[in-house]
Amino acid sequence: VLDQGANSMKFEVDSPQDIGRLARAARRAQGLRQDDLAAIVGASHVSLMNLERGNANVGLGRTLDVLRELGVRVHLDVPPDVAGEVEKAMRGGHGQ
Repeated sequence: VLDQGANSMKFEVDSPQDIGRLARAARRAQGLRQDDLAAIVGASHVSLMNLERGNANVGLGRTLDVLRELGVRVHLDVPPDVAGEVEKAMRGGHGQ
């Protein structure tokens, strides 16, 4: 655990397995079955099962959909030496 705010906790994630463990724990804490969550996000049960097992082949979009549905927000910590270019890119700029 990196930080604990009033309404959330921050965890460092270094692998698909970390994301899978986090997703499984959040799903179980909310009393959701895999097939029910899969239906909510428009995924197959197998896709959700693969995500929770840390399979690196689950698409990023699908992973973000699942996390969003579980109420998990994703923040990326950007190094200071690239922050300016990243900020421009996120505002719709075209730094290449």
